[in-house]
Order: sequence, then C-alpha cells, then structure tokens
Amino acid sequence: MVIFMFIAISYIVEVQKKQAQRDIIFEEFKATKEDLFAELQKEFKDDFKEWQVELDKDLSVKFTNPEILFRSGRMDIRPNFAVILDQFLPRYFDILLQDKYSDKIAEIRIEGHTDAVPAPTYDLDPYIGNVILSQLRSTEVLKYFRQMDYYNNLNTDNVNRLQFWLTANGLSYGRTLDGDKELTVISDKPANNEFSRRVEFKVITTSESLVERVINELGR
Repeated sequence: MVIFMFIAISYIVEVQKKQAQRDIIFEEFKATKEDLFAELQKEFKDDFKEWQVELDKDLSVKFTNPEILFRSGRMDIRPNFAVILDQFLPRYFDILLQDKYSDKIAEIRIEGHTDAVPAPTYDLDPYIGNVILSQLRSTEVLKYFRQMDYYNNLNTDNVNRLQFWLTANGLSYGRTLDGDKELTVISDKPANNEFSRRVEFKVITTSESLVERVINELGR
C-alpha cells in the first residue's frame, strides 16, 4: 500500500512538472509573437497602409498590391517593388536581428504565391508550372536582398544567422486569395488573380515547434 502511494505521488508530481513546462512554452510562444507583431506594426504602420501590405497576427507580411508585384507568368521584380523592398527589408531585418530574438526565431520564410493561370513555360502541369514560377519569384526576392548594401554590410554572425533562418518557398496556387484578401480555401469565394499573385514574409518562432510537440504529446 505504501509503495503504491509513493508511485502515485511520483506520478502526480511528474504530471504537474510537465504541465508547468507546457504552460511556460505556451506563454513564451504567445509573448514572442505579440512582441514581434507590436514592433512590426509600430515600425511599418504608415508604410504598410501606403504600400497596401497586410500584417497578420501570425507574423506574415503580405505584399499583394497588383500595381507593384509580378506580371502574370513573370518572375522579374518590377521597379516599384524594388523601391519598396529597399525601404522594407533593412528595417524588417533590423527588428528580427535584435539579440532578444536570436533564440526565438526558427525560420523566416519568403513565400511566392501565384494565380491559377497555367504556366506552360515551366511545366505542362498547371500546378507544377506554378510551383516552379512561385519558387523563382521567392528566390528572386531573396537574391535581391542578398545583393543589397544592407546585407553585405552585416557582420559575419548576422549573415550566418540569416543563412540559417531564410528560406525561399514556392507555393503555387494552393493558397489563393479572394477579393477580400482571405484564403479561398476558408472563405469558399472565387480567387482574385491579382491578390493571389503575391509575396509573403513569414516568421516562424522556435516556440511553434515546441507547441506542436506538446500538442502531439497531449494527443497520446
């Protein structure tokens, strides 16, 4: 009986310890996202309005202005988009490269998204053709950033950090937007080709992978 009681107490203590760890992870996850969102909003509030850029709570920055982005079927960065990138990228990365976020960021994704117009230049399969096109677009933005004076003046530690964080991702037309810039898979509304043809910058925090692990453990 005494042995059973000790086993039960040990089990309860272990459960409480795991729950406390989970609470810390969730609080850290929430605080990091809130802090980054607040800083980005404060820095770019007026600019995002002028550029017609959306900042979401998930830390995605959506460039959807059809007047500045890519022409249908093209991968080259338009001059107006280059002007905005010159203003956006240094200030964006000044925020993300702060020491307080050095262990809080797991990845910074540059996502290319297309409309559903076939891209036979790249592949006869419309989806795959647009995977290639969207990948080329996101890669062009990453290439543009790496050629900037800002990037080339970073110290070695920050260059190494960015090379670890930054990825270019081509997502084809799997996540098209409607006329209200909402995901069509959620809204069930017709896709808006101009808004769907976009670039997004998205920050993935280290806590997000921990949250996923906790959720998986809770599901066992």
